[in-house]
Amino acid sequence: KTLREGEEIVLRDPRNIPLAVMRIEEVYRWDLNYEASNVLKTTDLRHPLVAEMHTWGEYYISGELRVIQLPRHYDFPEYRKTPRQVREELSKLGYEKVVAFQTRNPMHRIHEELTKRAQERIGGALLIHPAVGLTKPGDVDTFTRMRIYKTLYEKYYDRRRTVLAFLPLAMRMAGPREALWHGIIRKNYGATHFIVGRDHAGPGRDSKGRPFYAPYEAQELFARYEEELGVKMIPFEELVYVPEVGGYVERREAEGMGYEYITISGTEVRDSYLRNGRKLPGWFTRPETAEILLETYTPKYRQGFCVWLTGLPCAGKSTIAEILSVMLQARGKRITLLDGDVVRTHLSKGLGFSKEDRITNILRVGFVASEIVRHNGVVICALVSPYRSARNQVRNMMEEGRFIEVFVDAPVEVCEERDVKGMFRKAREGLIKGFTGVDDPYEPPEAPEVHLDTVRLSPEESARKILEHLIKEGFLLE
Repeated sequence: KTLREGEEIVLRDPRNIPLAVMRIEEVYRWDLNYEASNVLKTTDLRHPLVAEMHTWGEYYISGELRVIQLPRHYDFPEYRKTPRQVREELSKLGYEKVVAFQTRNPMHRIHEELTKRAQERIGGALLIHPAVGLTKPGDVDTFTRMRIYKTLYEKYYDRRRTVLAFLPLAMRMAGPREALWHGIIRKNYGATHFIVGRDHAGPGRDSKGRPFYAPYEAQELFARYEEELGVKMIPFEELVYVPEVGGYVERREAEGMGYEYITISGTEVRDSYLRNGRKLPGWFTRPETAEILLETYTPKYRQGFCVWLTGLPCAGKSTIAEILSVMLQARGKRITLLDGDVVRTHLSKGLGFSKEDRITNILRVGFVASEIVRHNGVVICALVSPYRSARNQVRNMMEEGRFIEVFVDAPVEVCEERDVKGMFRKAREGLIKGFTGVDDPYEPPEAPEVHLDTVRLSPEESARKILEHLIKEGFLLE
């Protein structure tokens, strides 16, 4: 709000190193619901970008950038290339046409087949251009993916016709709109064509279990703006492996020809193969890729997870958390318990109870919890955490499936009866302001992994219900 047009500000990286200077040309208030509805076609908080948008400030700024220096990368520097470097490298290959391939996942045989088919279709060069910035929670980590890309490029692609470059891009998971953006970016890197496959940049399913975008919606939008973009689309449908022909064909063709075909979903890769220490089959992936994935994969019962208990004050969160902690320790788990009251005296000391401070408190706890989970630890968080958007932002800090939201449900009248500290009474008398359940709203979860009716269930029964969920999901062995 204090910034004015014409002022200059320094943009710094997380280590406070200056990267660029912006001369401010615009300062304007933005509308979250309008932008989310028009760019992402949803305001559902299960969309990772929608949840993140709820943590942004009230104003946008824009203006001319003067670059001071580019960020330093110490991992695979030979493949960290600027647009100019990539264009020069492609020019040396001597092809008029270049098709670019975007991915945020490990490359398997299906991707290899798809890229080589696209290259042959245009009769030109291929740019393998994976995004190696922030991607969807739960994706294979960047370093593992970069090792796979490097190995495949050096062993299985014709380097006289192919360039590999890592793109430092944070995925927005914006589906169709993101496909257009990806096309524009690749044009800047020298591509004339761009591969758009099934469910491009898809964020998964919404809070009602429905896909955010149709499988080929990105292709339809790209085709509409192809001429304006100046980049031609190479569309592909889903490929499947047909043992009878010993290769990949489009699913529609396989079904039309009556072929039997086989596929392996991402869930099967994780749960049926890697979790059990089984090597992926050769028709699905190269042996080097299978080895790298096996080296980095942890079986699910050894993976970390976060149990996040949310509910009104005095609903029973802390009591259930303590009982669950003991039950998990009895099963050999080492537990970190982050209780709201304790957190307030240490990690979030100095924060008040305004909405902004409450969100900051939730995100601080969420960050600590996500680091514990990332290193395969187990954390139980017991906080009121009244705002749905903040809880979803924490969910998006962790790999998909590792955040278990538990709604500790009790009517406000019951919570007030249980309140031995008299906090509800003080809030109703006006002695405490902004108290959840009295003069500050509580937004209950729309689709929690576990819903506990604490009027009907005792604290021990509630803890056992969470335990049953963890066993069902494979985090605990029976």
